[in-house]
Amino acid sequence: MALEIRTPLPESDLTSWSRGLSTGFLRPPEVSKEEVELRRAQVDLDRVQGVYDGDRCVATFRSFAQRLTAVGGAEVPADAISNVTVSPTHRRRGLLSRMMDHDLRTAKERGEAVASLIAAEYPIYGRYGFGPATWVTEWRVDVARAGLDPRYSGPADGSRVDFADGDEVRKLGPALHERLRTGTHGVIDRSELWWRVSTGLQPSPGHTWKEPFYAVHRSPDGTVDGLLVYTADDRWEAKRAQNTATVRDLIAVTPAAERALWHFLLSVDWVTYVNTGLRAPDDLLPLLLGDPRAAQVSTYADFLWLRPLDIPRLLTARTYPAEGSLVLELHDRAGLAGGRFSLEAGPDGADCAPTTRTADLTMDIAELGTLWLGDESAVRLAALGRVAEEREGAAVLADRLLRAARRPWCPDIF
Repeated sequence: MALEIRTPLPESDLTSWSRGLSTGFLRPPEVSKEEVELRRAQVDLDRVQGVYDGDRCVATFRSFAQRLTAVGGAEVPADAISNVTVSPTHRRRGLLSRMMDHDLRTAKERGEAVASLIAAEYPIYGRYGFGPATWVTEWRVDVARAGLDPRYSGPADGSRVDFADGDEVRKLGPALHERLRTGTHGVIDRSELWWRVSTGLQPSPGHTWKEPFYAVHRSPDGTVDGLLVYTADDRWEAKRAQNTATVRDLIAVTPAAERALWHFLLSVDWVTYVNTGLRAPDDLLPLLLGDPRAAQVSTYADFLWLRPLDIPRLLTARTYPAEGSLVLELHDRAGLAGGRFSLEAGPDGADCAPTTRTADLTMDIAELGTLWLGDESAVRLAALGRVAEEREGAAVLADRLLRAARRPWCPDIF
């Protein structure tokens, strides 16, 4: 029997699709009616694909509209890809390639400048033109070794930290996050649905809800400029607390708010360890401690992957710290965004257009995805053989133009 790709996905197929998704993610393959109804309300079926062997869904794929922040704070429209699975009975048949090709071509037709995803496995997505653009670090902090003043009772600058509830977070959180997003490259937008799910107002398919603690930081004038969400366990040994607080979300739009929220969490009575959640690799936290060695790295990994679809739009959306001119030769085996492009950039803006001039740097389209947010070095990629320097000094110039002062950060899994 021939395999059939269905997109847009008919509503009648959503139960089988949900079962295929669970199978691909090694979850119990049976799904409830409630889970299917939740998913129906939360996904755009026009952007869902399923591969069917008879009535059984054997591969899944979904995308949705996303806003991604470039270096400098501008946003670009992105095609966010999620829920990608292929059942183990149907591997190595090109099913993901067919779904990916359809999605990327449709995204380019819609005018989305880049495709994004969080890669569960590293080796899969490079062949589709994706490159790792942000990395994350998670620390486990031994509070007793942190070296913070145990007499700490709150910020000394007139600001304050207050507990909040889900209703307050749904009111205050979206505007706060938008302030973060416009100032932090790599951050993606959060929808109203995201806030409803993350505060327990709306269930998420396949997940159980545990109410967290919410705390907000208010500046001396009362402005909310930070939000902390965390859970804590209840573990004691020989009458001694061994509790771990785990950060689910910590966003701050000022360094003072960020410092205050970390100091608050590391001062909560009975908390022995803090798991920080996925932070930018250059987060303030380790150096905030009196003893940075108290923060041990538990995770360091690639996170947000990007696949360029519109080169001029991507390269003119971001800012540049210096003047420079580069000609980039981009190879794209899918034929979506390759070619030779001239970039004229500087602090006052940038122009980018196709050109016939001789290339300065040659690379696969995936390498531009890795370089665009300013985290990776073209010199390093050249040393690895992933970027070819056609003009001496071009890789150094690319670093001077593209590298950012702080590392990009994407705090959200999707």
